[in-house]
Amino acid sequence: MPAVITSLHNPRIKQVARLRERRQRDREGLLLVEGADELALALAGSARPQAVYFCPLLGPPGLAALLARSEQAGAELVEVSEPVFQKLAYRQNPDGVLAVLPAVRRSLDDLAPGERPLFLVAEAVEKPGNLGAMLRSADACAVSGVIVCDPATDLNNPNVVRSSRGTLFTVPVAVAGTPEAQAWLRARHIAIVAATPQASQFYTRADLRGPLAIAVGTEDEGLSAAWLSQADQAVRIPMLGQVNSLNVATAAALLLYEAVRQRGQR
Repeated sequence: MPAVITSLHNPRIKQVARLRERRQRDREGLLLVEGADELALALAGSARPQAVYFCPLLGPPGLAALLARSEQAGAELVEVSEPVFQKLAYRQNPDGVLAVLPAVRRSLDDLAPGERPLFLVAEAVEKPGNLGAMLRSADACAVSGVIVCDPATDLNNPNVVRSSRGTLFTVPVAVAGTPEAQAWLRARHIAIVAATPQASQFYTRADLRGPLAIAVGTEDEGLSAAWLSQADQAVRIPMLGQVNSLNVATAAALLLYEAVRQRGQR
């Protein structure tokens, strides 16, 4: 194995650190995955890392096995000193594992609806943490896919990866414009359910058993008129306090699990 990288000014370390910037990620077609658990889930989702930077002093139990799996998947293993890893890390209390992977770039054509699909549509998501949390809920509910429409943040943002706990690599996810996504759903006879505080129907009383796409919007504005006008039905979550809506990731989780409950899936 090559010598340990100890210089903070190493050109390779500088190049990896620049991948925190969207412009650099887009230019190189790469993303960062920090954390042993996140990398393990990415590997389980058949991701193929280009390189894994690791620091044994910070590394978790089972580091050797994770590195072996990464190398088997084609990754170059690069050991770095603790100060160097702290420069690379983008989260507090790092566990000494950071991987460089090809960016996730999927289209609607990469999705496979199946017989009775359940999709989540996330329109104009602004916060990486919310998008990542929705991917995590989508993985938990084994959805057919997540369609990210007109996003304000990019899918390969390190904070999306972190908040998704690596499920970015296990959930079928595609980025599309609103007209394209709606046409794709209509062509496959997938009904659209819009989540909006203005709906008269509670989400627990809606029929969510058929081929379905649950659409949620931003926290400030909610779903746009483009989605509300095309919805087959609109639903709301009961709000018994002073605020009129939940965090969008929390709302998406409630709606997905209600669909799972109605479908009798465990």
